[in-house]
Amino acid sequence: MALAGLIGEVCFEIYAWLISPALFDVVLQPSNLVIAITAKLTGIEITKALAFPIHFLIGSLGFGLFVYATRLIMPARVWLTGFVSGLVLWFVAQGMLAPFIGRSFMMDFGTYTQSSFVGHVGMTVLMAHLLDAFLSYFEEKPANGLGEPLIQS
Repeated sequence: MALAGLIGEVCFEIYAWLISPALFDVVLQPSNLVIAITAKLTGIEITKALAFPIHFLIGSLGFGLFVYATRLIMPARVWLTGFVSGLVLWFVAQGMLAPFIGRSFMMDFGTYTQSSFVGHVGMTVLMAHLLDAFLSYFEEKPANGLGEPLIQS
């Protein structure tokens, strides 16, 4: 789960910084959301140097866990699990957290919100596929040569 989340988050950051500007003319910077939420909840203004790793950890571990939980709750096709996970996370970011910090609902569905949709859904679809591949691999692999699967179904 952690490895799928890590790879997905790295791909999200590549998309946010390199691909999104070419497609949507915006750089996604979710660290700004972390800064604003922290300031609103604690009154403490953190730096981007601290906010970026916080979001990276949330993205890799938290989103990876969320994709896994969605898989458990909704054992559907892998791409659908990823799509639903991304849709929910995108809505939380743009529909709930953005208004919480004083931005408009879904940030008026502008290019930032559209790019955020592509980033969240793309990241979680990738995570879901990686998670499925990793789990399949470990379910088939014998443990310590004893012929027993590592994970029992």
